[in-house]
Formats: sequence, C-alpha cells, structure tokens
Amino acid sequence: MSNLGQRFAAAWLILLPLFCLSGEGLALAADVAQPAVVTVQPKTFSPRLTAYAQVVPTTIVKVRVVDAGVLRDLRVLPGSVVTTGEVLARVGGTRVQSLLTQRETAVRSAQARLDAARRALTIMRHQLAAQLSTRQAVDAATSELAAAHAAWQTAQAQLNEARNLQVFRAPTAGSVVSVQAADGEEVSPGETILTIQSTDGLWIRAEYYGAATAALRIGMTGRFKPADGGGAVAVKVATVASAVGANGGTRVGLSAVQAAGAALWVSGQWGTVTLEGPPQSMLAVPTAALILDRGNWWVLVRTAHGDQPRQVVPGPTRGWQTWIASGLRPGDQVVAQDAFLEYHRGIAQSYQPPN
Repeated sequence: MSNLGQRFAAAWLILLPLFCLSGEGLALAADVAQPAVVTVQPKTFSPRLTAYAQVVPTTIVKVRVVDAGVLRDLRVLPGSVVTTGEVLARVGGTRVQSLLTQRETAVRSAQARLDAARRALTIMRHQLAAQLSTRQAVDAATSELAAAHAAWQTAQAQLNEARNLQVFRAPTAGSVVSVQAADGEEVSPGETILTIQSTDGLWIRAEYYGAATAALRIGMTGRFKPADGGGAVAVKVATVASAVGANGGTRVGLSAVQAAGAALWVSGQWGTVTLEGPPQSMLAVPTAALILDRGNWWVLVRTAHGDQPRQVVPGPTRGWQTWIASGLRPGDQVVAQDAFLEYHRGIAQSYQPPN
C-alpha cells in the first residue's frame, strides 16, 4: 500500500468513533450517562442570626462636689482605669478646714459629756448600794448616759462625714471618660469634677434587619466575637425592641452568660454576635444542585418524563448543604451532579454563531 493509502486508513480509524457518536449515537450516550441524583428528605437545623454589635456601658457615673472647697491631689486623667472605692482627688480650703474643726470640737464635747455620765452612773450605783441614793436617781443617771452616748455617736458620724467630704472616691469600677476640673480650682456644691464609664454593667447592643427579626426571642443564646480577634463570649438575649428603629433595624440587648464582671470584653468594642435559633425541620439539597437563572433559583427534578426544572426558594446554607424554604416535597429526586450543565443542555444547538 502506498503512503497515501496508509495515511487515509489511519485517518479513517480516528474519525470512525466520532461518526459512531453522531446523531443517534450521541443521544444514546446521553441516555446512558445520566447525572447522579439525591432523594430530598427533611433535616433538622438551628438557624443562625448574625449581626454587628458593640459593647456599651449600662451607666455613666458623674462624680460631683458635695461641699465647696479647693480641689487637690487629682490623680486621674481621661482614660484612667479605676476600681470601686479608689481615691480620685481631695478637696481642701478654709471652708472645709473650718467644718472639720467644728465637727472635731463637737466630738470632744460629746466625749466629755459621755465620760461624765458614766462616772455619775457609777457613783449613783455605789450610793444606792450604801442606801445613800434612790432608785429614781440611778434611773435618771442611766437615762443621761444613754443620751450622752447617742449624742457622741451623732457627733462622731458628723465628723466622719466631714472627713469623707475631703476625699473623692470612685463609686464604681470603670474608666475615666472626662475630667472637668483641675488641681487648685475652686469647686462648688453640685459641680461635676469627672465622669466615669462603668465596667460593672456592660452589655451588647446589636441591630438585626429583615426577616431575621421575626425569629428573635428573649433568652436565645449565642456568642459575641470581638473584631480584634479576642476570645468569644457566651451571651444571651436580654431585651428585644418592641418597635423598629429609625434605621429600619430591631435593637437587641444581650448580656454575658458568665457571672457579672467575668466577661472578657471592654466598653466600645465592636464585633459580631451570632444567635442560635430554635431547631427547625426543612428539606435540604446539595448546594451544587442549585441553578441561578433569570434572577430565580432552580433545581432539576428527576421524573418519569426526564429531568424537569423546578423553581425553589433557598433558605440558609451550612457547609455543602442548602435548606429549601419552598418548591420541593419529601421524596423528590434532585440532580446533584453537573446540574448546571444538565439544565442548559442543548443551548449549543440553539445558538447559531454569525457567519
């Protein structure tokens, strides 16, 4: 055989399989290699509601002046972290010193009266034993001792109050937001010298939008994940706003599941909060079975007449599965492999490129 004949025979051997697959051959191959399907069954899942959130304080505490004086020994600056009872500043001046001297004098007078009443009662009891006094005199001395003791307690309490007026202490643990006075400044009663943002009452404020708000319930639990990468904090829903806010969202208040003060967060911190909703039963399909066409979602359902497209409404997605809100029934067989290619089969035949 000549070289030309050998080449013709080789070309025929290459093209022969292609001719066998043309026409009815292609249809037969398509019938044999059908995509894999899965049977739709109900599955239980817990919906997750995620929103941006911020840690905010429950209260802002203002430290005010009770009595006029001169501010001294101011020990904090904006941003300082303070503990409950920590000394923040002192107040002095002639008015404070005059009040303190007056109260100390009152305590010394009350102490002298108390000592005299004790001695008088002791004498009266000795005289009663020697029949040199009467029971009425002893009772009168006892009453005087009780009155003297009450007067001393009152004077001592007033002295302690005057001393406490000299010292400003942090009423709660937190951080100093602002300082409105300076050392050496004359302050008046009721004047605010500094403001503290409490850390004892931190909570999380989140905003939820859309259909997710219908699932919000008080008592739902979840986790707050700080944006700075800190450890997640277990939280629970404490409040749900009864009305939609001006921005169209529903405000949710969350508190830490741990004991007060044990939450690992700081005021002003941003992050995301994810809540676990109540368990629900919905039909689930592989995410690869979903086909987006003309703005709608479809799946291919295997029927006796072949694979038929059916429009569906997808729900939440977890991993490789997507739950279907509507469009399918239990027992339906859905194409799960190459669904997009199967859905668009034949598009090449209907498309005619320009000459």
